[in-house]
Amino acid sequence: MDTFPTVASIEHTSPSTATAPIDNMPRPRPRRTSSAVGDVLRGDTSVSALSTMEPAPTFDSPPLTPNGQPHEPRELQARPEVRVAREQRERARRRRRQPQAWWGDHYERWKEFSFRHTWANPLIIILLVLTLYGVYPYPTNPLSSAIFLSYPLDPSDPLIPAAIRANPTAPLHYGKGRKDIAFVAFYIVVLSFTREFIMQRILRPIARWFKMTSRSKQNRFLEQSYTGIYFGIFSPYGLYVMYHSPVWYFNTRGMYETFPNRTHDALFKAYYLLQASYWAQQALVLVMLLEKPRKDFKELVGHHVVTLSLIALSYRFHFTYMGLAVYITHDISDFFLATSKTFSYLEASFVTPYFSFFIAVWVYTRHYTNLRILRSIGLPFSLNPNNPATTTTLSEFATLGPFELNWETQQYKCWISQYITFSLLACLQAINVFWLWYIAKVAVKVWNGGLKKDERSDDEEDDDEEEGEWEVEEEERRREEREQLLVDQQIRRELDRTLPNGALPNGVAGKENQAPIVAVDPVVKVETKKEK
Repeated sequence: MDTFPTVASIEHTSPSTATAPIDNMPRPRPRRTSSAVGDVLRGDTSVSALSTMEPAPTFDSPPLTPNGQPHEPRELQARPEVRVAREQRERARRRRRQPQAWWGDHYERWKEFSFRHTWANPLIIILLVLTLYGVYPYPTNPLSSAIFLSYPLDPSDPLIPAAIRANPTAPLHYGKGRKDIAFVAFYIVVLSFTREFIMQRILRPIARWFKMTSRSKQNRFLEQSYTGIYFGIFSPYGLYVMYHSPVWYFNTRGMYETFPNRTHDALFKAYYLLQASYWAQQALVLVMLLEKPRKDFKELVGHHVVTLSLIALSYRFHFTYMGLAVYITHDISDFFLATSKTFSYLEASFVTPYFSFFIAVWVYTRHYTNLRILRSIGLPFSLNPNNPATTTTLSEFATLGPFELNWETQQYKCWISQYITFSLLACLQAINVFWLWYIAKVAVKVWNGGLKKDERSDDEEDDDEEEGEWEVEEEERRREEREQLLVDQQIRRELDRTLPNGALPNGVAGKENQAPIVAVDPVVKVETKKEK
């Protein structure tokens, strides 16, 4: 029986002694120059493979999966996380086998980069808008209304109140219009960038420095810390704007005496529109489920719907002084809420007294102050239900300033706006009372031994470790896939370089059918998969 000659016998055979059958034999694939193993004859042995240090498969070995790995035991296959991970690996392997266009690989890389760095796409939009404006940096550029405030008014414009027109040192005032929508839309993108960048590049390293290994706990810490930073800036900003307005320290009479408020200075208008951008961006976060839903998810969605409705209607129908007061009551309470939860995640020693102070601030701003605003609006009531002529109201909304509907003079303080405003603020107050119940439950636990978790979270502590481990495993799997893809590309380049005319060695399929995991050599069997 003829035997297949070894590489050594072929290489040391002189031309004079070479026979014709040898010339007709299939040419063996050249050995890899990077291997120092030497000649290794094939055979059914159970010697450990060099790359994995695992026994090579024999006839008695268990069946292998398409990836070259033995089947998991049935009890392991029954676990849902194992099944999901195996399906994801199979999908990734099939995607790598499928030929893609030149842009397909770049798109996949960019999609993965965008998921890992969520601040990148908003930054690109910001830079694009700024670049297009820089090409023609004049007010006639359409993008100017997205970056800067629109509708500046002449100091003698009749829309400006007479007292301000008579003051030569009064700041420049701005009107209102549709271009303000572009301003709000652009700064939604800006706030999206600042949120993701601050959370990922600044706050996440802080969370790791404080030994927060759970990804779920890290995300809660990032969300509350960013909220505290935002309201830590805009709460003093709002108080400064209020100090220079007729409604300083929640003076309800100033909301109606100068109505309608059709113009505002730059600081007031910028504050109002930036707040609108923030709440619209937060609504997008809820809709896109960028934050893990809690038990009060429906109430939170209702709160954002009511808040955005109040912002839009108050700005359009000139109830901005009332909106300023409602803004500040929520900003201050949200700041202390976010910081108290942040200190709780950091396990600070002063959480209990700080949380008690937060409860006092919440009750004063969101309940006492907002109930005063509701009382100033009031609703008509009748002293004698059988006599409509006795219907009256004692609220400041109806008694201070004009109380009529006139579209020409933009006079919208009337009975229709009274009912709408009172209803929206009453809904907001009902949601605040609902949250006060949660705060009371947390307070009882804090005073009885410390805050352990947010009452609004769905088993947050139970999910922390499982979710954190799963995310770590998923990250590890993605990294291994990227490394394996680089190894596969390197092997294919080596094959293209060493094999003549694009020929394939015996037993190796084409790129469209080749499993990019193991490269088999007729002489030397080398396993190229980098095992975990």
